[in-house]
Amino acid sequence: MTTLYARRLAALITVAGIGLAAPAFAQDKTVKIGVLNDMSSLYADIGGPNSVVAIKMAVEDSGLAAKGWKIDVLSGDHQNKPDVGTNLARQWIDNEKVDAIADTPNSGVALAVNNLVRDKNIVLLNSGAATADLTGKACTPNTVSFTYDTYMLANGTGKALTKAGGDTWFFLTADYAFGAALERDTTAVVSANGGKVLGGVKHPINSSDFSSFLLQAQSSKAKVVGLANAGGDTTNAIKQASEFGIVAGGQKLAALLLFINDVHSLGLKTAHGLTFTESFYWDMNDKTREWSKRFQKLSPKGTMPSMTVAGNYAAVLHYLKAMEALGGNPHDGAKVVAKMKEIPTDDPLFGKGPLRIDGRRIIPAYLFEVKKPEESKYPWDYYKLIASISPEDAAKPLEANECPLVKK
Repeated sequence: MTTLYARRLAALITVAGIGLAAPAFAQDKTVKIGVLNDMSSLYADIGGPNSVVAIKMAVEDSGLAAKGWKIDVLSGDHQNKPDVGTNLARQWIDNEKVDAIADTPNSGVALAVNNLVRDKNIVLLNSGAATADLTGKACTPNTVSFTYDTYMLANGTGKALTKAGGDTWFFLTADYAFGAALERDTTAVVSANGGKVLGGVKHPINSSDFSSFLLQAQSSKAKVVGLANAGGDTTNAIKQASEFGIVAGGQKLAALLLFINDVHSLGLKTAHGLTFTESFYWDMNDKTREWSKRFQKLSPKGTMPSMTVAGNYAAVLHYLKAMEALGGNPHDGAKVVAKMKEIPTDDPLFGKGPLRIDGRRIIPAYLFEVKKPEESKYPWDYYKLIASISPEDAAKPLEANECPLVKK
């Protein structure tokens, strides 16, 4: 009798414990987001403090604060070094109890942090890193890529220029994961469209002198010189290519990744005629204009948002929608990402679109050309639309994807 009573009492305690646990989870409405990016070097203008501004705007626009949520945003500089980025992320996770890491421009850093995020079971909201491997062979249940990737860039700019007669290419490639992935994906597109790659040269990240690389590009006689780099490396290469007379000599410069901040830095006199691919432009429609002008007032340098800054806003907004749908923070990154994939994305900057099983957000892309100075009618009026790329063409087909989450 005593044994039976003890068993019943133990069962009641267990049930009571379960009953108490559920409300405790539902009331856990605290979230910490760490913005990990380049705050001081060649990618600072396309992300840096601007990404922090955009993410804080997403927190405000989520409306969760008014519903009793407490959402903190931290920020740190990964210095474009995978070990620095990984150590900072680990410190945030272990000591600050960060739930999600956002932005991560620099594919080498992002790939390293991607593994840590999976092991620690938090969330990586990638907007800055371009490598398609994050939603390919390196994909995990904890990572999403919201804005663009090397596949999109290659199938936008690479395909367009090759089909337009630029059937021989030479690459100037940033010597790390991003550059390698962009050259790889663009080479595949050039070859598939009847073109040929004549050669290429790798340059260190954050280079100031491109003279020897540009001389090799000139001597190759390739019709297109593909710049498989970004940020300050791209603007330095374009400026020096102008000084070397690359375009004047008949070769075409392909800025495979160009941001509005780069165009602003170069000026239309130097940048006009460049063709490139993006998934966001501030002047696309009334919603993008309204948000971008609001952002500009908050930006430390009064700039318009880059594509990746806009992507950070959209990614964090959707992440917080998933948290709200779960009724609280489960402190389970894979569970939150699964909910993000379940809920259709919808924001004022990119519109609606599914978040695929591989973590890739499916949105359209656009082929733009930089305007001539006389074509620009007002500040930051830099782009003219050449072509729209469907969401299906902007992302690698699932059947060709190496992501282990995709069932063949």
